[in-house]
Amino acid sequence: MKVVLPDSSELELPDGASGLDAARAIGPKLAEQAVLVRANGSVRDLRLPLEDGAEIQILTTRDTGDEDALWVLRHSTAHLLAEAVMRLHPGVKIAIGPPIADGFYYDFEFPAPITESDLEAIEEEIRREIAEGRTWEREELSREDALARFEAEGQPYKVELAREAEGEISLYTQGDFTDLCRGPHLQDAKPIKAVKLTGLAGAYWRGDERNTQLTRIYGTAFYSQADLDAHLARLEEARARDHRRLGTQLDLFHLSDHSPGSPFWHPKGMVLWNALEDLRRRENRRRGYLEVKTPLLYDLQTYKTSGHYENYEENMFFVRAHEGEEPMALKPMNCPGHMLLFGSQLRSYRDLPLRYAESSTLHRDERGGTLHGLLRVKHITQDDAHVFVTEDQIQGEIDAMIDFVRYLYDRFGVTPRAELSTRPEKRLGTDEQWDRAEGALEEALKRHGMEYVISPGEGTFYGPKIDLHMTDVLGRSWQMGTIQLDYQMPVQFGLTYMGPDNREHSPVVIHRALLGSLERFLGILVEHYGGEFPFWLAPVQARVLPVGESHREATGALQQRLFAEGFRVDVDERDETVGKRIREAELEKVPFVLVYGDRESDDALAVRERGAGQSTLSYDALLARFRELAAEGDPEA
Repeated sequence: MKVVLPDSSELELPDGASGLDAARAIGPKLAEQAVLVRANGSVRDLRLPLEDGAEIQILTTRDTGDEDALWVLRHSTAHLLAEAVMRLHPGVKIAIGPPIADGFYYDFEFPAPITESDLEAIEEEIRREIAEGRTWEREELSREDALARFEAEGQPYKVELAREAEGEISLYTQGDFTDLCRGPHLQDAKPIKAVKLTGLAGAYWRGDERNTQLTRIYGTAFYSQADLDAHLARLEEARARDHRRLGTQLDLFHLSDHSPGSPFWHPKGMVLWNALEDLRRRENRRRGYLEVKTPLLYDLQTYKTSGHYENYEENMFFVRAHEGEEPMALKPMNCPGHMLLFGSQLRSYRDLPLRYAESSTLHRDERGGTLHGLLRVKHITQDDAHVFVTEDQIQGEIDAMIDFVRYLYDRFGVTPRAELSTRPEKRLGTDEQWDRAEGALEEALKRHGMEYVISPGEGTFYGPKIDLHMTDVLGRSWQMGTIQLDYQMPVQFGLTYMGPDNREHSPVVIHRALLGSLERFLGILVEHYGGEFPFWLAPVQARVLPVGESHREATGALQQRLFAEGFRVDVDERDETVGKRIREAELEKVPFVLVYGDRESDDALAVRERGAGQSTLSYDALLARFRELAAEGDPEA
């Protein structure tokens, strides 16, 4: 057999040769350093046979930044973690332990609860295993033998996995630990130069809250200590910018078990919220959108008509009805209400495009284990809109929406990634309609020069969509805005308009939420700015500090004058040192601090601007600076 190397040369090998055999044929040092083989673009264990004609690349310990090379290192380290836990906690039941972005985890059912303080001993045990030396040996066996083995070991999760496994069943053994696993794995533990266990979390077996809650141990591993140190430094920076931490530090919001997944917004947080709402309303008005308000509760027939009951039932909240009455459900989306609104009277082609906008409370029953601060909540508010159009108005409206997207995101200095999500397996409508809808969205992306990737099968049941994604400080991707083209729901609701030919036609509807969930957008913004909001957005734009009691009247008057100009200014007149009050204002990331003492007056104010040091400005100069910065929130004003 022959395989093709990265330089396009061919390497002749015996039939059935493995990736490791190929590495040995090239050179002993390559074989010693090999960690993984990439065959025809897919990762493959070094121990497995190669296919004749395969294009291969041998990854080694020198490929420290390659995602696949890190993946196999972390997969093997997850197995070392499981071995260490079984040694230190006899009777533990092991579940699964995959590599993930930036690390790995393993899920366990412990006989007694563990805490973060137990991680140090487990981490030390992993290091001892590496020092002792570990190699990974692969074996294949029958389903019956695998079931018998794990039943005898009292490992019910492995029994369940073995029973449901498709194809060959393989085990990997290192030391005295054997795990059910498809691989791939390192040859030995020598390349694992740096390990860190990073935390604990609860996790339901197979993500189902009806199952046992397990303990998930997270960790990471690298080919060098320097790479681990750099990673931990990035994590520390991420923790400092985490919106959940800053939400408390800056007094923006809090979350409570009394209403899981539903933020409590504090006065300072409401400044941010209202800034988004003001931006949404102002720009909608400029672009011809009509503000509407629709009910929160609908009967089940409405959701059956829209398709949500069949396709989204498990994420909906249902309301108990009085005896003899039909049950109701809280709306998870605004679209059914907007369909009913359109259908409430006769429509003409002259009414189109008809643009309904609504920022309404939605409720989606996200599982507890998936909730994450503001980024995944049960109580959702979207900058939602539904635009009813004729077929020949589709491209013009989508163009306008993409321009709108760019305007909104530019206000905050962020750039979303675009994904074109295409038809799912379970969908409404004909292939011809889906072809037209997908084509229209893709043409718009190309016309505007927007880079995008295609996400096959990720469209909604009623239409394809352009999704806008952003990442949080931990590198996780979250969907923000969306533009969805829908031929189906107007038909489901029997919506029509009278055309110029005096015949009835079905409108097409474009669903769009450009910021998306306001909660999620604000969570991303808090992390994007690290809490240092631009002046126009900052909850407190300036703080005035009287040096002594005799200066309180003057500082109060200064605050009122700036307040009358429309600026958010407070006074800190506590009996603390000026230095301490300045430091606390800096921790709260207030853009301007004004210190007022014996030497200050309208002609000379002591001004500390965040990031720009200290200066002396007249009141008029300060006012001009404030107006200049405030205008950044609406450059078209």
